This record gives sequence, C-alpha cells and structure tokens, in this order.
Amino acid sequence: MPNSQTRGRVAQLIRTLEETLLDGSVPANGQLASERDLARQHGVSRNTVREAIQQMEARGLIHIRPRSGIFVSDRLRVGGGTPSPWAQLMSSSPARREDMLEFRRVLEGATAYFAALRRTDSDRARIMDAMDRLEHARRIGDVASESRIDVELHEAIAVASGNSMFLHLQNSITKMLREHIILNVDALREIDRSLSDLLLLQHRTICEAICDGRPEEARTAMQAHIDYLRNKLSDESEAI
Repeated sequence: MPNSQTRGRVAQLIRTLEETLLDGSVPANGQLASERDLARQHGVSRNTVREAIQQMEARGLIHIRPRSGIFVSDRLRVGGGTPSPWAQLMSSSPARREDMLEFRRVLEGATAYFAALRRTDSDRARIMDAMDRLEHARRIGDVASESRIDVELHEAIAVASGNSMFLHLQNSITKMLREHIILNVDALREIDRSLSDLLLLQHRTICEAICDGRPEEARTAMQAHIDYLRNKLSDESEAI
C-alpha cells in the first residue's frame, strides 16, 4: 500500500504529464519518453512513473504498446476514435455543416491571431514544415496526403496559439468535419483543378502572417480561407 508521500509524488507527476498533453507538446498518437527517461527527467522512481502511467492509461489519456512505448491517446483531443452520434449527424447535415463552418471561422480566426502573437521558433518550424509538405504533395499530385497534411497544418497553428482550449476545440471540430470536408473538397478538385492551387496560396498567406508575427493579417487570412471554402461547398451543394 503506497504511503501518502508516494501518492503525492504520483499525483504531482500525473499533473505534470497532463500539462504536457494539454499544451500540445506531445500530439495525439505521439510517443512519450520511456519510463526510465521520465523517472530521470522528473526526479522520481520508476515505480512512481509506472503507477502514474497506469492511472493515466486507465483514464484513457494514454496507451501502452508492448515493446514500443507510451503513446498519447487521440481520445484526449476528439473523445474517441469514432465520432459521437451527434457528431455524425452534424457532419452529414448540410444545414448543420454550415453552422460548424461558421463557428470554425470564428475559432480558427482567433487561433491564427494568437498563434501570430505567441509562436515560438519551434512552432514556426513546425508550421513551415507542414506548409512545405503540403506544397510537395500538391506538386506530385498526392491528393490523400494533401488532405491529411492540411489537417496537420491547422493543428500546428492551434498548438502555436499557446491556448489548450483552442487546440482541444480545433481537433474536436476537425475530427467531426474531416471526412465530410475532405470528400467535398476532393470532389471540387475534380471539377476545378485550380482549386488546390488557390487553397495552397491561402495556406501560404496564413502561415507567413503567423510566422512573421502579424496577428490581424493572420486572422483575416484564415477567415478569408474559411469563407472561400464555405462558398465553394455551398455552390457545389446547390449544383447537385
């Protein structure tokens, strides 16, 4: 039976690791340090680390892969691998999709604004790396990677905002709308091949405003991007 001092160390380590998950330092499905490294980093015994990890795993915050390591669960961001019934209804309804895109305009505009204010050198590097990979996927015509990296870019911007609520909401909404938006955008690409080039230019404008520390321009560019996508999806829905 662990004594109160041991329980206190376990609780403190859990709080520290929770902050790591909340601030986006390790993304969903990202790998945490090993038990040995965590013990060394935090000045506790491996038994303390093991107990903290077991408690966090029981809560669904992390999962342990035998012989692979400790990984952050995507449940932290999106509430599980499968959208809730409400989320599925939202993503399949054109009217509710419009509600979500309207909310996304406000949320992502604010996220871009604070990302431009608070981005660190590592945030800047992460954002530009995603942007470079997005442009490469476009050049080689890898549509699947283009859609996936688009999501990664928006998450990198949310991490750069330095606000854990922006990150949580961003990932929740992205999960809810991802399949529906990707299907629609891919369909639009088939109709208008220039769409990807224009979306790419919009993303580049957003990234440069954030990385250069221009918050108002970053917010305006992000909102213009969402508005464009909204209008395109609306036009296509009316044409069907």
